Parts: sequence; C-alpha cells; structure tokens
Amino acid sequence: MARLVLVRHGESEGNVTRIFTTTPMTLPLTDLGRRQARDAAAAIAEIARPRIVITSPYVRARDTGAIIAEVLNLPFEIREGLHERHTGEFAGRPYESILEAEGYDPSRPWAWVPPGGESYEHVRDRVGPILDELVVRFPDDDVVVVSHGGVMVSMWAYVTGRWEDAHVPPNCGIVLVEHREGRFLKPQVIGNQSSQRHAGG
Repeated sequence: MARLVLVRHGESEGNVTRIFTTTPMTLPLTDLGRRQARDAAAAIAEIARPRIVITSPYVRARDTGAIIAEVLNLPFEIREGLHERHTGEFAGRPYESILEAEGYDPSRPWAWVPPGGESYEHVRDRVGPILDELVVRFPDDDVVVVSHGGVMVSMWAYVTGRWEDAHVPPNCGIVLVEHREGRFLKPQVIGNQSSQRHAGG
C-alpha cells in the first residue's frame, strides 16, 4: 500500500504580505518557515516511514523539502509540475483582490482562470498524473510530496473527485493519502489544522 504524505511549504515572504508574488520561482522561506519545516519533519516521523522526499522546483517548497529530507536522512528529488498555480495578471496583487475579479464566482473558485494564469482545475490536471505515477513507482512505500497551497487543494480534489470540501492547509500542514487496490482513499488531515481562507502560494 502506497501512502503519500502531502506537505505545504513553510511560511514564505508572500504568505506574510498576503500578495501573489511576482517572483514565484525564487520567493524564499522566512525564518519561521524553516522552523515549520523542521517541525513537519518531526511530525512525519511519527506517522510514516518515508522512502523519499519529492518537491516542487520553487524555492520555498524546495527548501522546505530539503530541510525535511535532511532531518529524516532521506533522498531528495525535485519534480517539475508540482509548482504553484500561475496567477497571471494578478501577480503582485493582494490575495483578496480575486474576490472582485471579473468572472470570479465564489461558489466555484476552482473554475476561475486569472488572465494569463491557471485555474485550480488546470493545476489538478497537471498534478493528478504525478500522484498516479508516484503510487506506481513506490507501490509499497511512503513518499513525502512538498508543494503549495493551491497544489494541495487541487490534489485533494483529484483524489476525492470533489472541490466543495477541499482542505486548504496552513504552512507545513500535512495531509496523508493512502492508495489501495487501485484507488486513493479519503485524505486524512494530520494534526489540529484549520482550513485556510485562501490557498495563497
């Protein structure tokens, strides 16, 4: 039985300012974000025996994954396609600015496409096959996957087939997903996490 340990990256500068970053690939972790990554490693050690850490190429996720891999003495791999949603013309704007965007429907936020960017549905369509590939590649192992808020929402929707109750984890929030008999089971939120208002980055 494969288990995916899904982790959102630690706090980044963009999470502090609550602005969609204009430098998505290079936005760094804060000092708090680095501490959160170490705490996440300790939490993972209590629930799983991972074989590898796989991360988004974006610095905030990559550095979170590197810290977890170091603490747990695991190999580390960067995987293209796990990066955060492209926000297009909304880069540099506050998170809340999407609430007034043309065509944005708060009852179906996953379907809205920022001009020049991606919807969460687009993100789901690129990250879902990565999850399928990982459970084939590691059929009997736990795998840590470090990504982003929007990616984790989209992965939740992919494994459950639903958007309506998709969990938005806080920084370094952990979600455990088991794969058994050819299907994903219901995700388990680890620890005392409240779902965030916005996936941010």
